[in-house]
Amino acid sequence: MSSRRVLKVAEAIREVVGMAILVDIKDPRVRDVTVTFVEVSADLRQAKVHVSVMGDEKKQQLSLIGLQNSAGFLQQKIGNRLDTRYIPRITFVLDQGIKNAMAVTRILNEVLPKNPSETDADFYDEAADVAEEGAEET
Repeated sequence: MSSRRVLKVAEAIREVVGMAILVDIKDPRVRDVTVTFVEVSADLRQAKVHVSVMGDEKKQQLSLIGLQNSAGFLQQKIGNRLDTRYIPRITFVLDQGIKNAMAVTRILNEVLPKNPSETDADFYDEAADVAEEGAEET
């Protein structure tokens, strides 16, 4: 059960952190990072920022370390934006959603036929042949 306020806080955190990563953070480890979504606890004290990082496993881990090191700076930016009693403590989590989607797409490309129009034409030709044979028997 997510209240409207929690959702609004999560969206504000996503906007602030996303813009700060693009504009303000000068850490060379934090590159090619996209904030996908934010989960905020019901009491607004904890926030999990899900990020997607382009690159290999080593680059992803370096980016997470860089983001975690800049968490205090980002919390200060969030505090300037939000008018709440507590500034949410942020932690960063690597989002594997894009990686999983690419794997599913690759598997589907291997399984599904390359040219669907030719396969459909073959299917309809076979169906027509079966229908003609059934009509000749009657």
